[in-house]
Amino acid sequence: MKGDLLLTFNTGSSTVKVGLFEMRAGGPAGLARGTIDFRADPLTFRLTEGGEDRTLPLKAKGEEALAEVLAETFDLLGADFDLARLTAAGHRVVHGGDRFAGPVRLDDDAIAAIDALTEMAPLHQPQSLRLIRAMRAIHGELAQTASFDTAFHRTESDLVRRFAIPRHLHDAGIKRYGFHGLSYKYIAGELARREPALAAGKIVVLHLGSGASICGMEGGESRDTSMGFSTLDGIPMATRTGALDPGVIMHLLGQGRYPLADVEDLLYHRSGLLGVSGISADTRDLLASDRAEAKEALDLFALRIAGEVARIAATLGGLDALVFTAGIGEHQPEVRAMVAARLAWLGLALDPAANAANAPRISGAGSRIAGLVIPTDEEQVIADEAASVLDFTT
Repeated sequence: MKGDLLLTFNTGSSTVKVGLFEMRAGGPAGLARGTIDFRADPLTFRLTEGGEDRTLPLKAKGEEALAEVLAETFDLLGADFDLARLTAAGHRVVHGGDRFAGPVRLDDDAIAAIDALTEMAPLHQPQSLRLIRAMRAIHGELAQTASFDTAFHRTESDLVRRFAIPRHLHDAGIKRYGFHGLSYKYIAGELARREPALAAGKIVVLHLGSGASICGMEGGESRDTSMGFSTLDGIPMATRTGALDPGVIMHLLGQGRYPLADVEDLLYHRSGLLGVSGISADTRDLLASDRAEAKEALDLFALRIAGEVARIAATLGGLDALVFTAGIGEHQPEVRAMVAARLAWLGLALDPAANAANAPRISGAGSRIAGLVIPTDEEQVIADEAASVLDFTT
């Protein structure tokens, strides 16, 4: 290794979160975080360093100029850090299929295998691949690694992963994979650090953001999760449907009513909170609205979340704690309260003041199960996994 700095890339459908880490005796330590926002015009790089936030415009024009975007990002980071010390880049990749059970160093074979999984994650996989290849083009000397959202769920039983379809289709890879695994891995580790006795029990974690899912853990390992074969499954999201009767899709496609591309766009981009409310995909906007459609969208969100918590608790055979994380889960007490109200029968009772303050423990003294808020950090997991794959030493 030529240096002690490591970059991480957490690629979403319209943003890329960037992390800069320094290798230290205890593992990678964050120096700076940033977000490249492809929705902004002009493009921006929001950089957080030492508690200071800056929004820096980029000259590159859109995602089609990804190499130029990365080159500008390197220049901006290089103004504050000696990037000659940079030795590697770690990437979040949404789908690892059955091929990848953990992080890997990226070579031609690994990249080809990731590419072969694109049809399973059409919203995210192409973006990750474009960034990996752009990094190769402009900084081919850097080692690159991939961390997979699906890997954390490989501890689930074959029964949980199975759909009720012919066995040969399951054997061909049509099964439940689960996602948001980097977030769940971080929460499992953080819960073990904060409350080891509780972490050994039966925990349901709610990752509530623009993309949203739920994971049931026992002893820090995944036992069941709401997302299945794709990132469409489970609970409603900002613009994605969540669980949907496949008969609806057959109906939309039948007799040429909708082309396949239109159905895909409907399910991924025009449904969820946006579709139900007709107002916004953002829960903050819906909470601020007095329109009945906004309330209905939020009520449906809470209803489906509570129902999925109950289903996963049945897989676990009990429930000791509920953990809220990600943007909505960490910062929106109103949504947490709506979910908790539908889970009162399970013994969850929030402390209103603690919930309003986004406190680490939000359950009240009389609650039979613990209610927690734990901020997630996918970039830290990417950095930790990259360091383990590349055998960083200080």
